[in-house]
Amino acid sequence: MAHNIQKRRPTNTPFGDLGGLFDDWFLPAKAAERVLRPAMDIEEDDNHITVLLELPGLTREDLTITLEDGVLTVSGEKQDARDVENKRYHVFERRYGSFSRAVKLPTGVDLTKADAKFDNGVLRVAVPKAEAAKPRTLDIG
Repeated sequence: MAHNIQKRRPTNTPFGDLGGLFDDWFLPAKAAERVLRPAMDIEEDDNHITVLLELPGLTREDLTITLEDGVLTVSGEKQDARDVENKRYHVFERRYGSFSRAVKLPTGVDLTKADAKFDNGVLRVAVPKAEAAKPRTLDIG
């Protein structure tokens, strides 16, 4: 079975792509398997870099967030909740298993002040920009 997945790669982005950052939620690992890969958005404003991940069916306790050497990594596991005893599944599209998403953050952020919130299945990790990296306006003298 051939898989036709188009990878969306933004141009001119300061973020490194580690492991198919913008791939779809499910990627074919083998012909009959699919890998859990949560969707990720990255936003930037004058003060923060914000990474958002869709993680439906997970809790805070299911997730691990690490910041090391400028790389933000979110990993976890979605447990298989199926009751397979005495049941036949006609359609089963939900995926379970371990996942890990990593993104290299641009220089000029303060990793020590990063903040994470998890609400309604969406993880939001905000990393503030260092003062030197924030845009500023110069007065003309």
